[in-house]
Amino acid sequence: MDQRQRILGIDPGSRATGFGVLDFVSGRPAYVASGTISSVEGDFSNRLRQIYVSVGEIVARYRPGIVAIESVFMHKNAGSALKLGQARAAALCASFAYDVEVFEYAPREIKQAVVGTGSASKEQVQHMVASLLGLESAPAVDAADALAAALCHGHQRRTRALLQDALAADIK
Repeated sequence: MDQRQRILGIDPGSRATGFGVLDFVSGRPAYVASGTISSVEGDFSNRLRQIYVSVGEIVARYRPGIVAIESVFMHKNAGSALKLGQARAAALCASFAYDVEVFEYAPREIKQAVVGTGSASKEQVQHMVASLLGLESAPAVDAADALAAALCHGHQRRTRALLQDALAADIK
């Protein structure tokens, strides 16, 4: 019997946070939903609250078993890296009440998994996400990055399962 695995991908940002929900059945991805959480204007704490509340609503609605989130990468500007880390934390904390597993992937790792090169452009990621999921048009940049994170985890999960099966067969 095939088991469905629902994955929520998150591309955190202090002004725009992308999300993408995919179902994986027998290793094949199926698009469920995606979008961008645009943070409210004003104090940074209000933007973090908006991310927290919105991600909580997304998790409550779609009930993923896994969250795949882009890890913070090094910025030239320490202030920008700090804000990105706080936005990422707000998104993650919103999922904790729902007992989901969390997996982190570096931006280059996500691009490598979806496009085939870790230095892919945003447009290349959008194109490949649309192609891999059979979408009529490319999702918005932040949503495409979030869907790419979910795809990355789904493919990693499948590869791990194949390796475990091969190891189990060798032991017998």
